[in-house]
Amino acid sequence: MKRSALLSVGLAALLGASATLTAGCGETGGTAAGDSRSVVGVDYPRSDTDFWNSYIKYVPQFGDELGIDLKTTNSQNDIANLISNTQTFISQGVKGVVMAPQDTAAIAPTLAQLESKDIPVVTIDTRPDTGKVFMVVRADNRAYGTKACQFLGTKLGGKGKVVMLQGGLDSINGRDRTEAFNECMQQNFPDITVFGEATDWKADVAASKLQTRFASDPDIKGIYMQSSFALSGTMQILKQRGLQVPPTDPKHVFVVSNDGIPEELKNIGQGLIDATVSQPADLYAKHGLEYVKAAIEGKTFQPGPTPHGSNIIQVRDGLLEDQLPAPLVTLDGAPVAGEPTLKFDDPALWGNNP
Repeated sequence: MKRSALLSVGLAALLGASATLTAGCGETGGTAAGDSRSVVGVDYPRSDTDFWNSYIKYVPQFGDELGIDLKTTNSQNDIANLISNTQTFISQGVKGVVMAPQDTAAIAPTLAQLESKDIPVVTIDTRPDTGKVFMVVRADNRAYGTKACQFLGTKLGGKGKVVMLQGGLDSINGRDRTEAFNECMQQNFPDITVFGEATDWKADVAASKLQTRFASDPDIKGIYMQSSFALSGTMQILKQRGLQVPPTDPKHVFVVSNDGIPEELKNIGQGLIDATVSQPADLYAKHGLEYVKAAIEGKTFQPGPTPHGSNIIQVRDGLLEDQLPAPLVTLDGAPVAGEPTLKFDDPALWGNNP
């Protein structure tokens, strides 16, 4: 069975979702599909993590499948670069743009400029704080924080100390994951102390702050990494401190991450970390390009379930978001706090089919 088919089967089984066509989703006019190849600009947000390198690999693959000609740039986690790259796209005459702005506030003027030129925009992974885009393609990032909280709170028996290695709080993703994790801990596990450490999505900052926290609180029993950018440094620190021991050992520090990259799945299987939330790098690429092509062709969408097992919600007036499934992945695939998980070696996971 092909990877895409396995993904649909695995996630449908996990979520109990039905693949029904969105009511009200349809074409309102414009260029008929297949008349010509669309020229689309895709800005890669960064290339210093395994997750984003996987996304970069998937984009041309799905671009070919959809008959899209790509112009690509890489903003390297710098909003000034993204703004400059967008000007390049405009000068190249692209018909649509796919981007993943990491600073979700500062991108607003650029979105307004693209709207004034009738160039539709799809954002993947992040949602702009203000401004309009044709579609946002991301997973429910608040659910990321909640799932990590439920996992750690359950494993720690509701007591102990946890470090949360936050992403960038100038990003909606960092804010969503942080707020949801904190709210869940306060409501469900009030006896767990959470140390929030802002890292700006930087691996060296995460490692430094985790090392400092262990020096002051050596009895840390849980770590929540908001992205796999912190994986290598966290593993190194745990090894140095003699804490890379099986979950059955009282010294074990429970670690949950976000992304679902191959290295995380391998580490779960080896008992080096305990869980991750699989963020769909492949589906970000696929559906991001599908939506920008649909926008160029004049199609529109409405809130509701989609044929690919997700749900479109209306975030605010004029802004829709397709929230893709992002399952919690564990060693045994057993439910956590009553919620289903996928086993680390499940073939439905994109990280097992890099």
